[in-house]
Amino acid sequence: MGNIRKKYPPVFKAKVALETFREEKTSAELSSKYKVHPGQIRRWKSIATEGIRELFMDKRQKRDKDKDMLIEELYKQIGQLKVEVDWLKKKSGLISEEEGLAHRAQK
Repeated sequence: MGNIRKKYPPVFKAKVALETFREEKTSAELSSKYKVHPGQIRRWKSIATEGIRELFMDKRQKRDKDKDMLIEELYKQIGQLKVEVDWLKKKSGLISEEEGLAHRAQK
């Protein structure tokens, strides 16, 4: 029988992560208490730390971060669409393979 992954509810993860911030018990003690691997507890603590930073960002910082992510996603989509258009042109015979390669090299 293989290892079965345990799924922990978010409330449990938050509870364990908060207890690591209190620093009343070592990670080994928390691991024994909650029956969770110490590496997993460290990971939850790191996720909680990142989440806390975002809670204290002002609205402008959040908006700028979201805007940057959107722009990055749009550039990815543009690149993908360009590749698809070139492929369709080549397959339809509108441009030869050499012209397609030369066209890409100019960009």
